Amino acid sequence: MGKLGGTASAIVDAPIDAVYALLEDVAIAPEWQAGLDEMTVLERDAQGRPSLCDTASDAKVRVIRTRVRFSYEPGRAVRWEQVRGDPKSLKGAWELEDAGDGRTRVTYLLDGDPGRVLGLLVRGPVEDRLREKMVDPRPAEVAAALAKRG
Repeated sequence: MGKLGGTASAIVDAPIDAVYALLEDVAIAPEWQAGLDEMTVLERDAQGRPSLCDTASDAKVRVIRTRVRFSYEPGRAVRWEQVRGDPKSLKGAWELEDAGDGRTRVTYLLDGDPGRVLGLLVRGPVEDRLREKMVDPRPAEVAAALAKRG
């Protein structure tokens, strides 16, 4: 059976606070994350950040719908875990590390079990293409989104 996920890292020419501010604003993620088509905020935490959201991602084999719960580690990480959805399980994170000279190492992690039905579709070359679409470009997308912000 296939697997959803992987890890991708890159150094971004922006300070960690600017990178974290972008990532913390999960409601706007569909504006800059390719394939993430919808992010509907259902609940917010005490700081006003989205804590429970419905998402829709175009995985090419089909649109994957999930409900995810977010947690925040200011200046260090934004994490999420599926509460329910099409895959059997899905969790991920953006992890940040100061790379010096106003730069940040951005690491995107995604780990999921597509379950029986999606697993029949997510195997071999399809699994590789999903990783290339859903994981590999994420750090570069952060850099591009920050560049647009100025």
